[in-house]
Amino acid sequence: MSDYQHEVEELERESATAARLFDVRRIIGGLFAVYGVIVTIAGITASEADLKKAQDININLWTGLGMLALGLFFLAWMHLRPAIPPTVDELTGEPGPPPS
Repeated sequence: MSDYQHEVEELERESATAARLFDVRRIIGGLFAVYGVIVTIAGITASEADLKKAQDININLWTGLGMLALGLFFLAWMHLRPAIPPTVDELTGEPGPPPS
């Protein structure tokens, strides 16, 4: 195998790693999960005065649980449908082999 082919394969592996690392679903899911945990804890520790302000609805608890569920959804989606980086042929615009 030539050095050029080896370099191309190495760049393809690095591209795949970068695509998975910077997947926006990871960032959104992680932030929603972290903030969801924080707001849920605030809801669990809410005082009676806080509940009276919100007409006896523990809004922090429900919002935190919703954020946590959304964050976990994004993270599960990322694991079930991982990002597939474009191939070298797609990047250069050259036609690849015909589909089988």
